[in-house]
Amino acid sequence: MRYFLKLSYNGKPFHGWQSQPNAVTVQSVIESALKTIFREEIPVTGAGRTDTGVHARKMLAHFDTDSEITRPERILNSLNNLVGRNIFIESVFPVENDTHARFDATERTYKYFVSFAKNPFLDELCWKSNTHLDMERMNEAAGFLIQTKDFTSFAKLHSDARTNICDVREARWTGISDDIEARKFLGDLNHGIVFTIRADRFLRNMVRAVVGTLVDVGKGKLSVEGFVDIIRRQDRCEAGISMPAKGLFLWDIKYPFEVL
Repeated sequence: MRYFLKLSYNGKPFHGWQSQPNAVTVQSVIESALKTIFREEIPVTGAGRTDTGVHARKMLAHFDTDSEITRPERILNSLNNLVGRNIFIESVFPVENDTHARFDATERTYKYFVSFAKNPFLDELCWKSNTHLDMERMNEAAGFLIQTKDFTSFAKLHSDARTNICDVREARWTGISDDIEARKFLGDLNHGIVFTIRADRFLRNMVRAVVGTLVDVGKGKLSVEGFVDIIRRQDRCEAGISMPAKGLFLWDIKYPFEVL
């Protein structure tokens, strides 16, 4: 039988989602917990692969087991006790055996948080800017992302992606106070802004590279026309720096109605 997990995690202590040798990852911790509970090797497939230090407010994953889960609340309690305090398994539920956490997802949303004031309680969840950022100019530049298909300029070099084509459906900056979900999640983050980007898929390091280049626009180091030219050049070396992972969250994942 196939089951879905709905979870969230603080990415700071992990080397990303995907299992890798000699590193603690979210996937490896969950697989270890499932092995303890079911006494069998159980691979877990996530809806995406967050990088080292990136957080997830909402992640979906699936696994297969011959054991029928008749009391999901007991499995949840056991899982949450085993995965530690930086991962929270919210629910586990059965799905059709051909339902796929990654390939059936139709849309992902990421948010990147920027603060302008020192806040020791939120320092690990935001990037702090020491200068003013022109949000109007950043939004003007971000609007061109929706018209873009090839995101080679913001793709990690030498990755294994078969294509750099993405369908970006939303890309905008707002004040955190104007984003109801973000405000509920982070509480009262004074003088903060958030970048929201929504697409069918994302490339490795893409969002952090996009944000880094938009921040250059906000600082006045790069014009809106220059931002568009970077997109056209399809050269990662022309774009801005990759922003620190701590401000980035995998925020939401959408599936067809019948999946969930």
